[in-house]
Amino acid sequence: MSKRRGQGEGSIRERPNGRWEARYRASDGRPRSIYTRTRREAVEQLRAALAQREQGIRPPDTRVTLAVFLADWIEDKRQNVRPRTAESYESAVRLYIVPSIGDVPLAKLQPEHVTRMLADLSARSHLSATTIRMAYAVLRSALSAALRRGKVVRNVATLTDPPRRNGREIHPLSREQVHTFLDGMRGDAREALYVAAIGTGLRQGELLALRWQDVDLVRGELRVRDSLGRFTRELTETKTERSRRMLRMPPRVVVALNAHRERQTVVPMSGLVFCTADGSPLHSVNVTLGFQRALRRLGLPRRRFHDLRHTFATLALEAGEDLAMVSRALGHASVAITADTYMHVTPSMRDGLAARMEQVLGGAAS
Repeated sequence: MSKRRGQGEGSIRERPNGRWEARYRASDGRPRSIYTRTRREAVEQLRAALAQREQGIRPPDTRVTLAVFLADWIEDKRQNVRPRTAESYESAVRLYIVPSIGDVPLAKLQPEHVTRMLADLSARSHLSATTIRMAYAVLRSALSAALRRGKVVRNVATLTDPPRRNGREIHPLSREQVHTFLDGMRGDAREALYVAAIGTGLRQGELLALRWQDVDLVRGELRVRDSLGRFTRELTETKTERSRRMLRMPPRVVVALNAHRERQTVVPMSGLVFCTADGSPLHSVNVTLGFQRALRRLGLPRRRFHDLRHTFATLALEAGEDLAMVSRALGHASVAITADTYMHVTPSMRDGLAARMEQVLGGAAS
């Protein structure tokens, strides 16, 4: 079945395999074909192709693969976004998008390719829903740029259902596990790093960028101003005004930092609190691997280094700390982000709420 259109308007027909073909002459005079699953898609893509022809836009080059386009897109992004943001885009492209569908020609990318990528990522049991959503968001953003540049006639990622949000996936250590861990790390070269992570809730990048000039051991305060790039190992200013903050340190953190400072004997030229023997920044991957080795040695469950930040927040909320105060300490852009992340209600929080309501109800009854 086919439908003949007016002169220069192209044609649409159903092929024997059930797919639909839209044919037209491009601005270079050569015949072109677009293949889709439904007639409606063929009509939409043909209309977009004819509109581009009227504007003198050449048809997409079918020899350019998605991987090649994404490499160029990442380089452009590096000029316009923060280094850490560019790092996250590059990581999503390299680890998740290209291995799955990078060899597909950009101009021939279809919604089913995006669906296949999401299925491939979901099959990797170690990937969280957040990571998969990030990969999808990066692909969608890149294809939006391709559409604006006339590289594709539609953004197929917008025609694919995004991965469902399963809620924030956090795995904090319990109070007992924290005690076991810190007791087991006494005297370790990175003891102060772990104590500071649990005691302040700083992100790993913020901890590794911390300099002695930002730490006041007498007043028990520290200022968060910079973050260390995960791959570049370069210090950059933290992303938002809320993330640039002054914190009061618990006495245990002050004691640990004092002992760490004495062991350094000489402040390195970089001024970094946590650094290598020559004063250069620590590598985040090595820090995380060392942390996980320590957990295994102590018989504790595997955790990401970032879970120490979740541990700080969860234990603070379990102790009855105000949500707004925890949000400010974490440097979140809004209290809503903190609530969405941590209001999962641990057994301790449920017990505390029940006890407080019993005081209210008991008082009313008496």
